[in-house]
Amino acid sequence: MSVLESSLLGQKQPSVHKAAENNNCAVTVTKIYQPDVFRRISTKNLCRLARQLATLLHAGMPLVPALSALVEQLRNEPLAGVLEHVADAVNQGTSLADALKEHPDIFSPLFVNMVAAGQATGTLEEVLLRLAEILEKRLLLAGKVKVALAYPLMMLAVATAVVIFLLSYVVPSITQIFLEMNRSLPWPTRFLISASAFLKTYFLLIVILICALFCAIAAAYRTTEARVILDRSKLKLPLFGKLFLKLEIARLARTLGILLISGLPILSALETARGVVQNSFIANAIDYVKNLISKGDNIAGAIRKTRLFPPIVLHIIATGQASGTLEDGLISIADMYDGEVETAAKTLTSILEPAIILVMGVVVGFIVLAILLPIFEINNVL
Repeated sequence: MSVLESSLLGQKQPSVHKAAENNNCAVTVTKIYQPDVFRRISTKNLCRLARQLATLLHAGMPLVPALSALVEQLRNEPLAGVLEHVADAVNQGTSLADALKEHPDIFSPLFVNMVAAGQATGTLEEVLLRLAEILEKRLLLAGKVKVALAYPLMMLAVATAVVIFLLSYVVPSITQIFLEMNRSLPWPTRFLISASAFLKTYFLLIVILICALFCAIAAAYRTTEARVILDRSKLKLPLFGKLFLKLEIARLARTLGILLISGLPILSALETARGVVQNSFIANAIDYVKNLISKGDNIAGAIRKTRLFPPIVLHIIATGQASGTLEDGLISIADMYDGEVETAAKTLTSILEPAIILVMGVVVGFIVLAILLPIFEINNVL
């Protein structure tokens, strides 16, 4: 492991518990808003909120009436209560960004910081549209990956269930006839009988061990060190590793580019963009980059030192920085990797589908062969 990787693995991430400690702060401020932990507000709803608020502001409506109009539009949705509380706070003189900051469980630092930048520069309407664009792109990209991988995963689950059913219920009833005949059985049949007996005897134990393994991984993922190691391992997975990296780069580049367009300084933009990265190893790399920039390094040189990002990303950033078009370069990177992620997801689907069918065919064919071989031998004797 290199010194850089050791540094990235060892960096501490901000504690997620601080936000949780303040989740109920809105309750003490006003009685209007009551958080409903059972009804989560989706990214899609936040995207719609940003776009509709931008449309109302573009129509010339003042901020507080625009927020009130959205409350009326949303009616009984969970977001309506939040917006009513935000509108009251803004009406009392609080800035929109500070009012949104009172709900950290709903509005991310990205959302809050972009609104703050828009208010500071007088371009709130434009910033809200850019924010909606970020959220829409994120949903669209994640949706394409999920759709592309959903079918192979469903096929794998069905295939596994079919094999378990055959080995647990169908095979024992058939092979019992062969066992009662006290004849020498072919090795495929003996292997099938042993596998069926093992699965039927230890099925519950296997399920418990699998559940325990998932629980152990989930528990380890809650610790900073284990989460960084696991996320680093994800990037080295065959087939999936490059897809995960491209997905994170696309998300990071688009967010950082739009934050810079909105007027945020590079260090603040990196800190905010870090929050959208779901891989903690890459998030630590961003912290490393931010630290180098704060010491006087340029962004292209700092990113190059992480040895994490592909060369084309480094060249585009270096060129954009030299020409003063860094924001456009970052958006171009995001667009490029959006397309590559979509293509990679489709390629994975085209590989996994026939592979699963092939494995399923081999397993079922072996089961059929193991059952038919004794029957053929009996017919030859007769």
